[in-house]
Amino acid sequence: MDNGFMNQVRRNLVAIISLVVAISGLSYNTWRNEVSEANRNVRHAGFQVLLTLGKLQEVVFFSHYDRDEERGNPRTGWAYVLLVGDLSDNMPDPVPGDAVSLHEMWEAQWRGLGKNDESAEMISASIDDLRESVLHALRDLD
Repeated sequence: MDNGFMNQVRRNLVAIISLVVAISGLSYNTWRNEVSEANRNVRHAGFQVLLTLGKLQEVVFFSHYDRDEERGNPRTGWAYVLLVGDLSDNMPDPVPGDAVSLHEMWEAQWRGLGKNDESAEMISASIDDLRESVLHALRDLD
């Protein structure tokens, strides 16, 4: 009986090897597609965060340096800060934590924009920290 099984294996060895190769290839392809999709999501969120941070930085500049109440409107800044927080949830650590720090910094300092240099500097530093975290996360993608 044992000899019959080995004969069956020998006769069907090409089919068995083909099946193993097909399953392995399918498994790898599925895994690679999952990783690629996750990277696409992180990349897209990262670029959107960077664009939104640029707009937030403009709000800070207009409010602080130009004293432009329309283009430096803090409500617009709030909208950008909230959007950055939402988008950063799709990013790897430490980006979400840095987005929370930016939110806290904005909440504590937005009233000082246009009134003192410290507020603009602290918010800008928080924006720069988050920007660096996002750029680092994008560089580290597979």
